[in-house]
Amino acid sequence: MISNIIMATVSLSLDDIYNLAKKTLLANGCDEETSNILSDLIMKAERDGSLSHGLFRLPAYISGLKSGKINGKSRPVVSKITSSVIKVDGKNCLAPMVLEKGIPELIKAAKENGIAVLAITNSHHMAAMWPETEAIAEQGLVAFACTSYKPAVAPAGSIKPLFGTNPISFAWPRKNKPPVVYDMATASMAMGEVQVAKREGHKVPLGTGLTKEGKDTTDPAEIADGGVLLPFGGYKGSGIAMMVELLAGALVGDNFSYETAEKDNNDGGPPSGGEFILAISPDKLSQNNWDEHSSKFFEKMKAMGDVRLPGERRHKNRLDKGPRHINEDLVNKIKSLGEF
Repeated sequence: MISNIIMATVSLSLDDIYNLAKKTLLANGCDEETSNILSDLIMKAERDGSLSHGLFRLPAYISGLKSGKINGKSRPVVSKITSSVIKVDGKNCLAPMVLEKGIPELIKAAKENGIAVLAITNSHHMAAMWPETEAIAEQGLVAFACTSYKPAVAPAGSIKPLFGTNPISFAWPRKNKPPVVYDMATASMAMGEVQVAKREGHKVPLGTGLTKEGKDTTDPAEIADGGVLLPFGGYKGSGIAMMVELLAGALVGDNFSYETAEKDNNDGGPPSGGEFILAISPDKLSQNNWDEHSSKFFEKMKAMGDVRLPGERRHKNRLDKGPRHINEDLVNKIKSLGEF
């Protein structure tokens, strides 16, 4: 039985959120640079309302650090394979550190060549994906990124997991305006959102996932605890999830989700895996007034009713510099993970 749970919250400023994350990471094996990068990402997720990728993720990061699966002091190795192919061996770093080193090289290559790809391996990704695509689009480039995870999603026609939640993110640059950015799981719902619904006692829509017996359910606990997520859009979403497995696995030289699960120590932290990122220069490809042209398209979309461009809600939340209300149990759990 599901009932809405009234959750006690504590009010934390954005600086409080950053400092709480940083102290916890430093106390559990991260060095200064890694702690700064990941704490900034966690703070920005809370700022933008991406609650399933903010402080909620911190205990999982700590689990991976404590078990030794994640190296909080390692540095990725960036290699330029060709003028437009960049490869980064994550060396078991957290993904934000890997992206910090790889994204600038990708941007430079895309601006010089018109198109470039970043292939990441041996990286631990558990964050939202909009930060990397948004950063690329802010440099005037079109961006696409995807990554896989451990199996949590059944292919269409099955009741057993094979795919990860396999998120994809796309960003379109706009001159003098924030980029249009979407970030979505190819599952019907991101597992983090299912876990948040479980914590807060909310139902999830029918079609989100199945129980461990393969039955439809709206109870997030029955999905998160031994059940399985479904792909969005049936066979269509299943096909896109398969594409992510190929791009972020075989193409970059890393594991498929099922191979990741076979090698993972199941400590609760993010597993090692790959990420595929593509950057394209519209200035070189279009050689036309692409910004004005696309702006007219977005205006037409907005004029068709209650239409919100992807990313608009995040940018609206971003304008609020005030404190955020954070689940009190989560804050206490995080504090127990550090020595302060």
